[in-house]
Order: sequence, then structure tokens, then C-alpha cells
Amino acid sequence: MTAQTEALDGEILGPEGEDEMRVRRDFWATVKRAARQVPMMEDVVAAYYATLDPETPLRVRAVLVGALAYFVMPFDAIPDMLAVVGFSDDVTVLTGAIAMVIGHIKDRHRAAAKKALEEQG
Repeated sequence: MTAQTEALDGEILGPEGEDEMRVRRDFWATVKRAARQVPMMEDVVAAYYATLDPETPLRVRAVLVGALAYFVMPFDAIPDMLAVVGFSDDVTVLTGAIAMVIGHIKDRHRAAAKKALEEQG
């Protein structure tokens, strides 16, 4: 983990949040699996970093955690295992959530996302 990502590695919604634990546990594996199917992956990762940032308002973090939890769940409206269309519902949910809170996704979140995705290769 880089210094940039360590600085943003805070609590999402507190230690008891089931969605938070699911997102933390499964996020990067889902990013790798979805990288070719989700054209806005840098925005998704920036949203993840916004959830980790203690300066992000709780209501914004809640919106983003809900969308990210949906993203990491393998079985949802359209199962993610289906080729081509598997992540289409996830993209719709993520696009809506990010659009709602776009002003709270800061340049530092985007920079951390870009760097993390470059490191993922």
C-alpha cells in the first residue's frame, strides 16, 4: 500500500458495518474481474477512496458504500458471472450513486485511484 492510499485508509461506516466489511474484503478482487467490462473503473476506485476518507460526509459515504456493496456482490439483478452483461446493472447503480455525490469525490481520491489502478497493472 502506498503512502497516498494509507492516508485515505480510514473507516467507511464504522467497525460494525456489514456492507463496509464486504466492500473492504471483496473490492479489489471485483475490480480485477470487472476491469474490462466497467468503462468508468477509475471513478469507481475514486469513489472507494472517498468512502475511506474521514472528511467525506457520512451520508455521502453511505450512498457510496451501498453502491460499492452492490458492485462486489456476485449475485445481484444480473449475475456478474454472465459475460458482457454481468456488470451492466452494477455500472448503472454506480453511475447513479457517483452522480449524486460527485462534488465529494476530490482530486486526492482520483489521484489515489489512478495510482492504484496503475499499480494493479
